[in-house]
Amino acid sequence: MTAIDLSSPVAVVGAGTMGQGIAQVALVAGHPVRLHDSLPGRAREAVDAIGARLDRLVEKDRLTAADRDAARARLTAVESLAGLADCALVVEAVLERLDVKQDLLRALEDVVGDDCLLATNTSSLSVTAIGGALRSPGRFVGLHFFNPAPLLPLVEVVSGFATDVSSATRAYETARAWGKSPVACADTPGFIVNRIARPFYGEAFAVYEAQGADPATIDAVLRECGGFRMGAFELTDLIGQDVNESVTHSVWKAFFQDVRFAPSLAQRRLVESGRLGRKTGHGWYDYADGAERSEPHTAEPAQAPAYVVAEGDLGPAADLLPLIREAGVQVREEDEDHGTRLVLPGGGQLALADGQTSVEFRDVVYFDLALDYRKATRIALSASQDTSPQTLSEAIGLFQALGKDVSVLGDVPGMIVARTVARIVDLAHDAVAKGVATEEDIDTAMRLGVNYPLGPFEWSRRLGRNWAYALLDDLHLRDPSGRYAPSLALYRHAYATDKREGSTS
Repeated sequence: MTAIDLSSPVAVVGAGTMGQGIAQVALVAGHPVRLHDSLPGRAREAVDAIGARLDRLVEKDRLTAADRDAARARLTAVESLAGLADCALVVEAVLERLDVKQDLLRALEDVVGDDCLLATNTSSLSVTAIGGALRSPGRFVGLHFFNPAPLLPLVEVVSGFATDVSSATRAYETARAWGKSPVACADTPGFIVNRIARPFYGEAFAVYEAQGADPATIDAVLRECGGFRMGAFELTDLIGQDVNESVTHSVWKAFFQDVRFAPSLAQRRLVESGRLGRKTGHGWYDYADGAERSEPHTAEPAQAPAYVVAEGDLGPAADLLPLIREAGVQVREEDEDHGTRLVLPGGGQLALADGQTSVEFRDVVYFDLALDYRKATRIALSASQDTSPQTLSEAIGLFQALGKDVSVLGDVPGMIVARTVARIVDLAHDAVAKGVATEEDIDTAMRLGVNYPLGPFEWSRRLGRNWAYALLDDLHLRDPSGRYAPSLALYRHAYATDKREGSTS
């Protein structure tokens, strides 16, 4: 099945921001485009708005004047659904209400031809449920664009329970012909991105609710240590706290209130207070003119230790050892089969976050996972009230000697980056095991849809196939609510790998 021919008209119903964006994508690709909205005159206004955006593309040398004029000639506002009768594809981008979408699609079935592909841009509703109202649900598919649709490359092509393979394939190839990067997925709550991204927000909020760190520090660690484009607090302020919480709540309810997707009480209070983020001038941060900028906690300068003793190769943090040597700190190595610790001169230990707490041990400081320890500009440490001041000072001084800013958290098991990545990896394995999408499509979706530095499976391969399971298992022992219980898919993945390597553990 090939993409819809460029000579065939494409329609978008719903002339809001997303509808306009989808119409622009189809238009620039070369299709005749029909735009309809139930509000009189709105489609005509949308045509003018799209024309203005095409003008700006010409000004930026991203579109020729001739192509702009040709595109404008192909764009038409229609006042009734009857004007969409000859379309090969109709994408609805109307109000996110099941009854509204079902009523519209039933009306479209009475207008368009039998070979017309019908699609929804829903981000939160079930494609299966929407299509359940149709006489021919096999030709109905989800085409979830990301906002702004003309700029963001990802499109989730969602097959409902009754969607024909040929319809999904045709939609996929059409999105690709439009210059997008489509990924195929089954109809699951949140599809790929909004399902697997929940821990990025949820774990940041959980650390905050546990008074482990303030929003500015958590955001800084996610950016400067984890390599994420934005932190969870600043990103939800940009998205809108009400919008982000609504998606979280929708996914949570759709999974029958699974604790792994539970909403944040702190975010609920923020929404109730009307602090919705940038659009209201206040969210987690204050955006008023003259407001004081929130800064992350950064430790005061400390003396670097003269040496450290490395027990083992530090596993995922092995890149630290050459950095420590380059900083002029002596590294004394001791043979350990599975060591992930540095012993400091005062006798305290420095260990990579593993899901355990500092208070369980005599004198341990944990450090967080980094995307790239050489490039990271900040490292988070976690200590308990029982950690000796000398051990914490030596740990701070060591990372400062490597040129890093240091943020000291409370006794947070799994830290920030490590627990977030582990949970994302777990949800990704679970999604593949349940037939939601392939590993490749999940990695593509998370990199392009939410700008993650690595896809979940890229993270998993880099960190070791047992890493996420071991960390979550330790977290689950300390928080048996089920939030951190590793999925059966992750358990099977880790155990099978161990068997192939001859382990009996």
